[in-house]
Order: sequence, then structure tokens, then C-alpha cells
Amino acid sequence: MKVIQNPKEIQKLSEDLRKQNYHIGFVPTMGYLHKGHISLLNAARKQSDYVVLSIFVNPTQFGPLEDLSIYPNDLPKDLAEAEQAGVDFVFTPTEKVLYGSNYQTFINLNELPNHLCGLHRPIHFQGVATIVAKLFNIVKPHKAFFGEKDYQQLAVIRQMVKDLNFSIEIIGCPIVREDDGLAMSSRNVFLSELQRKSALYLNKALNEAQQHVFQGITDSKTLIANTHEMIAAQPETKIEYIHICDKDTLIDLPSVNKDCLMALAVRVGQTRLIDNTILFIKK
Repeated sequence: MKVIQNPKEIQKLSEDLRKQNYHIGFVPTMGYLHKGHISLLNAARKQSDYVVLSIFVNPTQFGPLEDLSIYPNDLPKDLAEAEQAGVDFVFTPTEKVLYGSNYQTFINLNELPNHLCGLHRPIHFQGVATIVAKLFNIVKPHKAFFGEKDYQQLAVIRQMVKDLNFSIEIIGCPIVREDDGLAMSSRNVFLSELQRKSALYLNKALNEAQQHVFQGITDSKTLIANTHEMIAAQPETKIEYIHICDKDTLIDLPSVNKDCLMALAVRVGQTRLIDNTILFIKK
């Protein structure tokens, strides 16, 4: 496994591999790897000749009051896990390299960011789209792998790739959960024992919503109210949003009459967690 910081070096390496008809799989991350990230690397390993992992905490997707300054990091551990997962190249650029002193270019999508997390993090998806586009141009992968826990991020990237004609296949991979059901996240490390118990109710509430749909309760306001009540009853929880929406456009739906997305964001203590599920009608 080779660790590379220089964008031009990995760009040339990728170009050389492509000329030899090797296929490159890419997993962009902000580091502090967990089993969710490893599942993406495993998928890339199965579908690619060479696997590239990037580790970069992107400052342009954090607002002024968000957790950029305390975002967890452990590069030596990440590199050890990456090597064990069969990664060929790890790209670890610096902020100075990717965003020079006079950086001016950003990518904005008109509609998808105006829902869910985008309503509460107004610059977030501009930063996400911009850094992912930059990484795609540097790494030049054939396929890129993203987790479905960040469902809106995945939707934004798919739309950007389509709109800007990137010749890259975007692969969405299932949410990976802890044994207790908590969706894996680098931010879980910030949870106290009590907060973690409260955090488990995000997934429990989503599962209960699906059971309610099976029982014939399909009104979105009712389902959201039940989910809100269940989560709000837990200590140290502050609900940011709960939405039931079209899984492609992310536009809110009045009822569950087709497969749709139920997504939520909750602060547990000071830690912001997201989770989602696809609600479906029993055939």
C-alpha cells in the first residue's frame, strides 16, 4: 500500500493504470475509519483491480458552528485498517494543496440540497459536491463507493455526476450497523454511555414506523408524530428533522403509497446523528 499526498502524483498514477485497462475503485472518506467504511472498501476490492482510499476532512462542508475543529482523526490506525482491507493507494492531501490561497470555484445544485440536512446545513452540500468533484478529477476512478446512511449526500453526488457527465459509476452501499442497531458513524465516539442508549432509538423508531406502515398506517404526519414522540422521550435528544419523502427527489410526501425514504437527524447531547430507512408497502 502506498500513501500519496501530491494530487499530481496520484493523478498520473491513475492515468497510467487506465491506459493499461485496469479498473480503479475509489472510496472518499474523512477518515476515522469504522466498519461502515471497511464495507465500502470491501465492495471496491471486489469490483476493481486497484482500490484508492482518500482521507481528507473537508472544511468547506462545515458551517461556522459545526464540529470541524473536533472531528475525530487517527491516521496511523486508518492506514493500518486500510492496508488490512487491501487498499492499494491512500490519498491524504492537505487543505493547502486542495484549496489554495485564491480558491474560487464551487459546485451548487439547485434542488436536492433544499431538503433534509440541507435545510439545516446551508453550505454543506456545496462543499460536498465541490470536494467530491475535485477528488474525482484527481483520482479518475471508474467506480466510486458511498454509504447509504448519508442518503442525501449519495443523491447529490449521483445528480452531479449525471449533470456534469462524469464517466464514473456511483455505487451505493447499505448502512452498516453496530450489533445494537446504531448506524456506524465516526461521531459515535463522542456519545456517553447514556447518550448511546438514547441514540439507539433512532433506528428503533424507524423500524417501528415500518411496522406501522405494515399495519395500514400510511399518513406521513401520523408516522412522523409517532417517531418524534418515541425519540423525544429519550434523555438528551433534540430532534432536528424527521421527513418522509420521495427517494429520488427528496420532496416531502403526504402519505406512504409507494417505496419512500424516511430520514431523520437528531442531536444526542452535542453529537449530531443521522439515519434513514426505505419505507415500503407490503406486497
